[in-house]
Amino acid sequence: MKTTAISAIALALLSLSLSGCESQAQSHEATTSAPHGEAHADAAHAEGTHEEGEHQKHTILVTSPVRKDMISTQRYVCQIHSCRHIEVRALKGGYLEEIHVKEGQAVKKGEVMFKILPVLYQAKLASEVAEAQRIQIELKNAEDLSRKGIVSAQAVALKAAELAKAKANVALAQAEMNFADVKAPFDGIVDRQNAQLGSLIDEGDMLTTMSDNSLMWVYFNVPESAYLAYKAELAKDQAEKAGSGSSSVNDEHLHIELRLANGQIFNQHGEIGAIEADFNNTTGNIAFRADFPNPEGLLRNGQTGTILIHRTMKNVVVIPQRAKFDILAKQYVFVVDKDNIVRQQDIKVGLVEDDVFVIDEGLEESDKIILEGIRQVRDGEKTEYEFRDPKEVFKSLKYHAE
Repeated sequence: MKTTAISAIALALLSLSLSGCESQAQSHEATTSAPHGEAHADAAHAEGTHEEGEHQKHTILVTSPVRKDMISTQRYVCQIHSCRHIEVRALKGGYLEEIHVKEGQAVKKGEVMFKILPVLYQAKLASEVAEAQRIQIELKNAEDLSRKGIVSAQAVALKAAELAKAKANVALAQAEMNFADVKAPFDGIVDRQNAQLGSLIDEGDMLTTMSDNSLMWVYFNVPESAYLAYKAELAKDQAEKAGSGSSSVNDEHLHIELRLANGQIFNQHGEIGAIEADFNNTTGNIAFRADFPNPEGLLRNGQTGTILIHRTMKNVVVIPQRAKFDILAKQYVFVVDKDNIVRQQDIKVGLVEDDVFVIDEGLEESDKIILEGIRQVRDGEKTEYEFRDPKEVFKSLKYHAE
């Protein structure tokens, strides 16, 4: 019994000893393998970071601004009107007896368009003609009696005066009758007819409208800033003309075109013909008028289109748009100095065109600006770069400097 108890205790102690050794071996193995696994992971992470850095790294391209003549284009929606567009009205009332024109027909100045039969004026003319004929007969009789000494010379003179008055009345009645012939006041095109043959017309009724399309007036609204810029350019041109001794002043720096509703450019160039007197206080705009010759008669009264005003800007500094970046409300470029140090330069953009900026302040054509790789540099850092000729850079842009 005692021997059995002792054996049990010995077996228990032996089991505890074996269990402790196994636990210690597992702990040692885990401790030994952990640094090796972490080192492998760190190496893999470092390799991935290196590959990622190699993938994100790009060549920094640097170029220079160019000083060129540029053409800026301003676009304005416009309305097209005839230089003369009038209402043709009846001067006298009566029946519309004759219509000599068709809708859309071209007519010449003085050509009879409508003939109205004014019954009352026709009767008046007939009465005045008859009265003049009666007095003419009386005058002839008085002259015969005067030669026979029966009637005095004064009586003959009175009859002659009566005849002159009667003829004047005939001329007046004829003039009133002439008002029945409605004639074209100028060369133009007849519009829709508002009365048909045989209609009873009252004095002042509109018969049709008529347009002179030889010269078209194109109206468009210009903001106040653009108006002030135009006046400044005009004053500059006037000063230059005065200095050169020339008396003619025109908008040589402006090239005005008209784009029609189908997208095509009208084949005639325009010029500023007038500027209205007042600004529209609601919109802040003022109306300009451009005059376009219309020799082929393509343009008609009431059309719409787009005015394109091309303005030549002499000797301005131009950069590609992608070289600029914004911080809050300011605009910057990165400039590389002679020591290859990157500097953040504040600029003032004057004109924005497709792919390019015209710079008013902040850059000169001798500066070097970062074109690509802006996100890879910081202000004050030294950098390595590849310089690209500005001519090659601007050739690849959609908008080319002129």
